[in-house]
Amino acid sequence: MIPYSTQLIEQDDIDAVVEVLKSPFLTQGAKVEEFEKALGSYTGSKHAVVFNSATSALLGAYTVCEIKKDDEIITTPISFVATANMFVSLGAKPIWCDIKLDGNMDERLLEKLITPQTKAIVGVDFAGKPLEFSKIREIAKKHNLLFIDDASHALGSSVEGEKVGSLCDMTILSFHAIKPITTGEGGAVLTDSDKWAAKLRLFRSHGMVKKELWNSDMVSLGHNFRLTEIAAALGISQLKKLDSFIKRRNEVAAYYDERFKDEKLFITQKIPSNMISSRHLYPIILNPELQCAKEDIFKELQARGLGVQVHYKPIYQNSFYKEHFGDISLQVADDFYKSEISIPCHQKMTQEDAAFVADTFLDVLHTYSKRGSCF
Repeated sequence: MIPYSTQLIEQDDIDAVVEVLKSPFLTQGAKVEEFEKALGSYTGSKHAVVFNSATSALLGAYTVCEIKKDDEIITTPISFVATANMFVSLGAKPIWCDIKLDGNMDERLLEKLITPQTKAIVGVDFAGKPLEFSKIREIAKKHNLLFIDDASHALGSSVEGEKVGSLCDMTILSFHAIKPITTGEGGAVLTDSDKWAAKLRLFRSHGMVKKELWNSDMVSLGHNFRLTEIAAALGISQLKKLDSFIKRRNEVAAYYDERFKDEKLFITQKIPSNMISSRHLYPIILNPELQCAKEDIFKELQARGLGVQVHYKPIYQNSFYKEHFGDISLQVADDFYKSEISIPCHQKMTQEDAAFVADTFLDVLHTYSKRGSCF
């Protein structure tokens, strides 16, 4: 089966990890700092602070910018639950902003959602397509709000030549196995703020500072959210190949775009010429008449060797969010969930793989379209 996304681990990655395994330091050594400097250099961010997951990086970011109980955070419902979970765990309330058909937050709706309790706007670069950063920054500045980007899909993406990671107050990255690069599990916060970077480093390591000899002092509450030297070594090796990974993903995506350009049964995510997407996902948005057949289409695609997935169930539809914040419905987000299927698009795919995916997907969809509308 061809997965919708996957890691590519090569011999140089293995060699980098083995080198650390043979070294005296498996944690709290020099590789983490080297990885952070490489991330900062690549993205144009002054500080990169790595964590053992993107989830802990999100919690760190929300904590150090002092999001607290009863703050309102405007965010997208089309994301993995961690985006909202980590500020909800601090007592903040999610205010859901509906999306556009590309899966990204609809920035035109933001100002209507702002209240005196609003503390931050948290965006997500869905599938790797960058947000409308300049427009959201303008809104955030006008209302004195924080602008945080959960860029878990988008390391390597850019707008007008500027990399995601340098375009807002704080940016969160993910190095989960199927993200643009991997450390197995891992994440990072990027920021230009010296104050926040110092607090993030304390937060990820028990809130402790070393003094003399054996003497340490815990100066704030913290956790053990450190990334290991093993993971950092893998990240350094992977980062060197990120641009080639993204190039191949975009070649696969460009092939799909050409194959699908005249199709009437679905739409695809369009990337403007001033943007580069990491192409973490290649999302397909089915026409409404195919929504009720989506489960059967999904099963048929998997049975025929396509490891498709759906991204995402709106966060507010999860039981926890219904119980704590009530029933919520946003028209575009709800329809997007009913329609979206992500098909394989990653750096391990050959041209033959891409052709097989396109052929199979079109064959299955055309078969189901002949069965008539579900309305």
